[in-house]
Amino acid sequence: MLIEVLGVAHFVDESKIKVVSGKGGNGCVSFRREKYVSHGGPNGGDGGRGGHVVLVADPQITTLLDIGRQFLYQAGNGQHGMGRDRSGKSGKDLRLRLPVGTLVRDAETNELLADLDQPHLELEIARGGRGGRGNHAFATAVHQVPREAESGGPAEERELHLELKLMADVGLLGFPNAGKSTFLSAVSAAHPKIADYPFTTLAPQLGISEIDDVRRLVIADIPGLIEGASDGVGLGLEFLRHVERTRVLIHLLDPFERDLEALVADFRVIRKELAGYSATLADRPIITAINKVDLLPPDEAQELLGAFSAAIDEPVLGLSAATGQGTRGLLERCWEALRASADELDGTGSGETG
Repeated sequence: MLIEVLGVAHFVDESKIKVVSGKGGNGCVSFRREKYVSHGGPNGGDGGRGGHVVLVADPQITTLLDIGRQFLYQAGNGQHGMGRDRSGKSGKDLRLRLPVGTLVRDAETNELLADLDQPHLELEIARGGRGGRGNHAFATAVHQVPREAESGGPAEERELHLELKLMADVGLLGFPNAGKSTFLSAVSAAHPKIADYPFTTLAPQLGISEIDDVRRLVIADIPGLIEGASDGVGLGLEFLRHVERTRVLIHLLDPFERDLEALVADFRVIRKELAGYSATLADRPIITAINKVDLLPPDEAQELLGAFSAAIDEPVLGLSAATGQGTRGLLERCWEALRASADELDGTGSGETG
């Protein structure tokens, strides 16, 4: 989890909070005391219900930073009933707005309560207490002067563990300095931090790449993985969860000062980490590309691509994120993979890929 440092908002993807609904208002015991009315009857009103706590998936929110600034969130209590058959007001509902892609778990049992994977999805997570009935509700032909009323229902309390998984079409994978941030900034309006030292990306970055007027891709730059990430080494484990929400992966490799044998070893390490984290990731469509081919003579780059493709037994693209060479072709391949994925799901897909 990353927090706010020196006034700069950083990505926060986990928070623990407590939510409490409102108590129901008590019913009222009251009798008519009106001038010229010889026999007053019961007129105690009902209490109002307590406010509910509702979770809302808001596409305008991108982190759990704000929600994590406080621990306790409480809805309003119901108002007590009053005389003259006046009911108490219901407590005000509390609507907590969370990023799309938030997993909501019970903090004690770790039970998954909700997956807010669609914009504007709502979940009533804690129900307000019911309002108690006033004594007017207990009057009968044989019990005309009831002196009883109900207490309001209790509030519900829950401790929640919130975990955010990015919602994106395409995820970028690779070792630190493979050029993922440069690629994202080249094909979208995102401006991730770029430098020539490991772990430049400390938090996932999202960018939207417009292939043309009607086709666009949401791309997530996942922080660089290292060997052992699926066992908790380095930064990778904390952010591997975001890969699970992407439908297509791009695996970028850096050929600089790496021979064929070293590149193949790099390739296998990343694939091993994905499979070690989640078996489903091993079957996710992955497009492999060697970045920074502009640093190699053209003939040498083509020879490397051919030899590497043969060594791993799958197609490999060559590109240069710095110059833009090959980026359009990679985006087209991603679009084709997304369309194939949508066909497998009976034509359904994300809103971004239309």
